[in-house]
Amino acid sequence: MTVYRVPFNHSSLRGSELKYINQAITTGQIAGDQTFSKKCQALLESALGVHRALVTTSCTHALEMAALLLDLQPNDEVIVPSFTFVSTANAFVLRGAKPLFCDIRPDTMNLDETKLVNLITPRTRAIVPVHYAGVACEMDAINRIAAAHGITVIEDNAHGLFGKYKGRWLGTLGAMATQSFHETKNITCGEGGALLINDPLYAARAEIIREKGTNRTSFFRGQVDKYSWVDIGSSYVMSDVLAAFLYAQLEARDTIQERRRNIWCRYHDELKEWASAYGVRQPMVPDHCDQAWHMYYLILPTLPARTAFIEHLKARGILAVFHYLPLHLSSYASRWGGLPGDCPVTEDVSNRLVRLPFFNSMTEDQQNEVISAAKEYVVDGGKNPAQSS
Repeated sequence: MTVYRVPFNHSSLRGSELKYINQAITTGQIAGDQTFSKKCQALLESALGVHRALVTTSCTHALEMAALLLDLQPNDEVIVPSFTFVSTANAFVLRGAKPLFCDIRPDTMNLDETKLVNLITPRTRAIVPVHYAGVACEMDAINRIAAAHGITVIEDNAHGLFGKYKGRWLGTLGAMATQSFHETKNITCGEGGALLINDPLYAARAEIIREKGTNRTSFFRGQVDKYSWVDIGSSYVMSDVLAAFLYAQLEARDTIQERRRNIWCRYHDELKEWASAYGVRQPMVPDHCDQAWHMYYLILPTLPARTAFIEHLKARGILAVFHYLPLHLSSYASRWGGLPGDCPVTEDVSNRLVRLPFFNSMTEDQQNEVISAAKEYVVDGGKNPAQSS
């Protein structure tokens, strides 16, 4: 196993994680919906202004809950970007829905809202925009189109916690939204997620679905004398040990976000001249978006250039990685007839995008190594500006 001097990601403590975990264990509250689960949910509801936040075992499970809440039927359709993680589509496929893969914008890597109308049919039940790299999709246009066709919008906000669109928090712009607290995210508990509910009509049933289809949550609030099986559901409740870790991270959110902002801006500023000289694209953030500082990526001119760039960094002990493969071209999606050329921007970008190491505890020396190594790389035999004088 290769040990990198600069890993792609490295989890770290940011505050009271161990203290809170010890508190959960010593008080004997390690199952779900105990003290720290409730604290996490209350903090998210207060900070974001959402109607209800429910912490879950993963963002994947939050998406599955959203699919259950829609009562999807076989052959219903859900529009998702092709450039996303498989969970965005799979959660709905599990309910029998057919994914309709939408191409992305060439600037922000987000779902291209101009392609939506041509994808919508009478069977379309939901649109699932993914805020790639924590930069907002064009939610006003997406919501207008969805409203005109009676379609529900569910934000996949795995990358975007505490990002904004026109001054509004990401995760508050659809009927529901999902969050990820996976170890690669800004705020983490290793594995975890949350379902944010903005439309109150979904709140009561979401609690039931999350508690194995029972009204157990109502029982603990004293609203019923006993709880029983009342609907479909599964076990989507986060352990309070994980919630204890997560709550400490959420408490430190301002410090975490400021640190990540500094890392992102330094990459952006230091690599600007090199990127311009070699036709390497840097991330684009529209003026009306406040990004979540989730990742820093580059788009190399060609697939061979990206492959060589990753190998160049690897030889210097630095792990950089590519990202999503087009879902519409995956072997499983072939059953719905996806073909090369269906999502040309996705197919192009997927071959050229590379993510640089980016984590909360990244030191200045580690970032110096990445920046220096990147500047040493000569794209397609061009002349390195750092060697010119």
